[in-house]
Amino acid sequence: MKISGYVSILFLLILSACKEAKKEEAAPVVETEEPKVKYEATAQSLAEHRESPQWFEDAKFGIYFHWGVYSVPAFGDEWYPRHMHFKNKREYAHHVKTYGELSEFGYHDFVPMFKAEKFDAEQWADLFQKAGAKFAGPVAEHHDGFSMWDSDITPWNAADKGPKKDITGLLSKALKAKGMKMITTFHHARNLQRYADSAAVSFDNVKDLDRNAFWKSHYPFFEGTPPTSTDPELRYLYGHLPPDEWHEKVWLGKVKEVVDKYQPDIIWFDSWLDEIPEQYRYEMAAYYLNEADKWGKEVVIVRKQDDLPLDFSVDDLEKSRKNRLEEKSWMTDETISKGSWCYTENLKIKSTADLVHVLIDIVSKNGVLLLNVSPKSDGTIPEDQQKALLGIGEWLKVYGESIYGTRPWYTYGEGPTKEPEGKFENNEEFLKIKYSYKDARYTTKGKTLYAHLLGWPPTKTITLTSFAKGEVPEGNEIANVTLLGSDAEIKWEMTDKGLQLTLPAKKTSEFAPVFKIERK
Repeated sequence: MKISGYVSILFLLILSACKEAKKEEAAPVVETEEPKVKYEATAQSLAEHRESPQWFEDAKFGIYFHWGVYSVPAFGDEWYPRHMHFKNKREYAHHVKTYGELSEFGYHDFVPMFKAEKFDAEQWADLFQKAGAKFAGPVAEHHDGFSMWDSDITPWNAADKGPKKDITGLLSKALKAKGMKMITTFHHARNLQRYADSAAVSFDNVKDLDRNAFWKSHYPFFEGTPPTSTDPELRYLYGHLPPDEWHEKVWLGKVKEVVDKYQPDIIWFDSWLDEIPEQYRYEMAAYYLNEADKWGKEVVIVRKQDDLPLDFSVDDLEKSRKNRLEEKSWMTDETISKGSWCYTENLKIKSTADLVHVLIDIVSKNGVLLLNVSPKSDGTIPEDQQKALLGIGEWLKVYGESIYGTRPWYTYGEGPTKEPEGKFENNEEFLKIKYSYKDARYTTKGKTLYAHLLGWPPTKTITLTSFAKGEVPEGNEIANVTLLGSDAEIKWEMTDKGLQLTLPAKKTSEFAPVFKIERK
């Protein structure tokens, strides 16, 4: 081949390459859109979330615990971190006598004493499961600013100080191994020092202040006390940070951190959530729901008062409950004791009967019980609390079918005992309530109806007046009646006054027998 031929071929190859380059150069650039999130931080978008998924409505019973640095002094209650700063409080007198003046021993000095050396997550999970709880978890952070998980946001956390254990992580693993759901509760909306912009009040005048002083913050802003410290580390415990930084980095950041690390099935918020600007509350909810969507989980957000719309959250009542049947699921957070939420010496514990009665009453009205226990600072759960929990579990072993997976009937029940309006202000009235065999509560499951008597009758027969002629809706014709936990044949008769039942000679449950009523 002549040289000119080589040149021609080379020219054609170069021309072809140029054309291909132009093609690539001319190819349109396709812009990829960011994946669209399911929920935006707006009330309208968040309302698309089903606030109470079926698993939650079926669960009925969960356990959590107030356990933290405040468990070390074990005096007064879980508000010790606040009350120790008021000279007119008994906590202050106790603190000075036992530990010294606040200038010598502040709340942060309790942290190294909170060792949790006997904490065993597997034992706790086992106890909660034996008690019959379907979900459980910690108070992730109380008002005091100490995080019960391995946090990168604050140095004041259980993995880095005190126990030096990831309490939430260890318990999460133990609960999930047992097939239980997990709840984490947040009380830290109160931790921000909202009075730092005003002059600190003289500590010498503290005795003249009432309990509502500095009410929107957990720690009072008394000059010369640790909450006013500008120490970079102490500020994180006492909430002494600029509000914008605290809202974004601390309040919202901590919730996101727990969500990311432990994937809780329920997050629950205490009072003072209304002090958090709405934009952060909605951003929190959207973040949690979007992450849960990625996990493929149906999750629950629980709040108190009116701090989040019930379109996407569940209503919670502290130490109280509804006195009527509710269409939507709701929750009561109640404690196992008659006093403090956290462990204190001489803490009086409620009887198993009273706790079971509360559970039955709540479930009959379409509610869920979240029961608090109070561990010691060393990580042990006192024997009297364990006994009460195991008593609930023993009752549920026999009668659990009348609780789990049930739904309300046309009425929650009957009897002379009436609850006050479901508000925390009435918690002392709720504490006084004592039910009897004259009080009945109902639940349903398919064609089966369960009648709970809140005591064993002293009579041979009892009449359930909710079946009275003209009261009971159509479709409640009875086919058979049995007594759970008994092989005895139960005689029954429909009368104008209601369903008359004849009791067997042998008692089943002294405080809460259950009749299983099968409808046609």
